[in-house]
Amino acid sequence: MAASAATVLGRAGLRVDDLHVHLRQGALMRAVTPLLEAAGVRTALVMPNLRPPITSTAQALAYRDQLQALAPSVLFLMTLYLTPELTPDEVRKAAAAGIVGVKSYPRGVTTNSDSGIEDYDRYFPVFEAMQDAGLVLNLHGEVPSDADKGTCVLNAEERFLPQLERLHARFPRLRIVLEHASTRAAVDAVRRLGDTVAASITLHHLDLVVDHWAADPHNYCKPVAKFPDDRDALREVIKE
Repeated sequence: MAASAATVLGRAGLRVDDLHVHLRQGALMRAVTPLLEAAGVRTALVMPNLRPPITSTAQALAYRDQLQALAPSVLFLMTLYLTPELTPDEVRKAAAAGIVGVKSYPRGVTTNSDSGIEDYDRYFPVFEAMQDAGLVLNLHGEVPSDADKGTCVLNAEERFLPQLERLHARFPRLRIVLEHASTRAAVDAVRRLGDTVAASITLHHLDLVVDHWAADPHNYCKPVAKFPDDRDALREVIKE
């Protein structure tokens, strides 16, 4: 959750939509969720990587009820976590219940992603059902670090982009959002793929570059901030 930026906007009297929030659970959920109203947030897209992850419609609705009780004026848009247990029938059930998307986490790349996926092909029936039902596929667009393949946090996003292109080619009507894009390569790919593919941009990627988190661990957050040219590309597309 970009709480600080939302707070600034809220104090300016603006109502904002935050389309990538982590509200967690337990005491942390109870502490941070009420801050959405104070920050002027009117709509929040809620990420499902809890412990255990939100993998069913019933879980998502129960979680939404908990959040709504803490911030009654906020519209919470719920997502499911893509796991092998998710079926086309559950996708259709989720769509009917107002769930808006399914979040994909490659295994091991970020917080609570140990239930993430390693092979997208096995989910093609789920993606087909999502395409027909109008659910959004929200992608954490990185591949796991692998020293033998020369993959690390700085190029993990760019090396994921062929997978994005393949999914779009296979499911051209499936709405896909590349979450928290952080590179010029990601911006170029989203532009190239057309109207059913979009990206979200996290505010700190408009400000930070690699030097900031290399020198200060408080600025470390995956996907990590990249190079000045990547930051420039994100700033340019925001201005448009």
